[in-house]
Amino acid sequence: MKEETANKLKILVGAAKYDVSCASSGSNRPNKGKGLGNTAPWGICHSFTEDGRCISLIKLMLTNYCIYDCAYCANRNSNDIPRSTFTVKEVADLTIEFYRRNYIEGLFLSSGVIKNPDYTMERMVRVAKELRNRNYNGYIHLKSIPGASEELQQLAGMYADRLSVNIEIATEPNLKMLAPEKNFKSILNPMKFIRNKIIENKEERRKFKHAPRFSPAGQSTQLIIGATPDNDKHILTLAGGLYNSKNLKRVYYSGFIPVNDYDKRLPALQEPPLKRENRLYQADWLFRFYGFSINEIVNDDHPDLDLEIDPKLSYALRNPWLFPIDINKASYETILRVPGIGVLSAKKILLARRYKSLDINNLKKIGVVLKRAKYFITCKELKEPTINELKPEGVRGILLHHEKPKLSNYVTQHKQLSLFSTN
Repeated sequence: MKEETANKLKILVGAAKYDVSCASSGSNRPNKGKGLGNTAPWGICHSFTEDGRCISLIKLMLTNYCIYDCAYCANRNSNDIPRSTFTVKEVADLTIEFYRRNYIEGLFLSSGVIKNPDYTMERMVRVAKELRNRNYNGYIHLKSIPGASEELQQLAGMYADRLSVNIEIATEPNLKMLAPEKNFKSILNPMKFIRNKIIENKEERRKFKHAPRFSPAGQSTQLIIGATPDNDKHILTLAGGLYNSKNLKRVYYSGFIPVNDYDKRLPALQEPPLKRENRLYQADWLFRFYGFSINEIVNDDHPDLDLEIDPKLSYALRNPWLFPIDINKASYETILRVPGIGVLSAKKILLARRYKSLDINNLKKIGVVLKRAKYFITCKELKEPTINELKPEGVRGILLHHEKPKLSNYVTQHKQLSLFSTN
């Protein structure tokens, strides 16, 4: 590799690390002369296909020059940082070279906006077209540029496997405050166009089997967490709306990294709110796969997620009257509400109880996390005190701080019952 290309690679792969529209953004784990391999904070990231495979992507920017001056962006126009730009051929050559060496299985390409959105988008489309013309059949994820024409969006979808349009901030007034050149219309219109083209393409492929695909892996977006005072209710309500109205495959939540601490519009954070980011992903999972509504996870009384416990446990502790449930009689939807029981375990429970009444040993074999679930369920041979006897604050103390159960009421009740029992 030429030294000039290597220098560009270091700058533009490093500049792309703040875009988390694929599943990981890299970490820093240098090799000090012992052990195997090393990890740089720039380079290869990972994403997941619909069938669960983890694929490695080279993640880079076409350029980190940008006409915009977004307060939260490291590549903003007013920052004095090293700048560089790849040519179309350089990106294509790097991708194919890395692919042939088995370093990667795909490309994630984003870009700063140079000249105007159409000019930038046209160059990104040329990269994808160049790769396809050179018989590259690997995965391509393109960051679609808000404000680019529909013709360019359509061409991008014909060459890329996935497109993403980053909305970044959860409310438009806060977006305008931090990124005056942007607005929701310029972001939501491309999302709508991509959604419609995906639907049209599916219908076309039903009629014509060999019709070319349009963005077959769908579209995604990114929300920055912690750069504005938007609460979790605002964020999750927006995410849920985008899933429903724009048919998104994923909403990525990115903890705000304080790279421009001189800008007084930004909060004075010492580090990214990674715990909050994680809780948002957990909440996202609940309404996508567990049947929860947004209002059950966050609402006007609880507008922010509990950072100490996961959203599912938080829901259970706020609604103790729903528990305990009989694991041998409850519906699938009800079982999914129990902390410690996932989608796969819930399906196994429904299948197994057709043949026998389940006990604690059966639940262990199925994969239920009993140290959590036992306070919210009843089943054959399970005689543990539940949330009714321990109260929500008692269960919280046990799970968080390993406090001993306060069983005075529970023991008294059972002693009274034992007086009337017969041998």
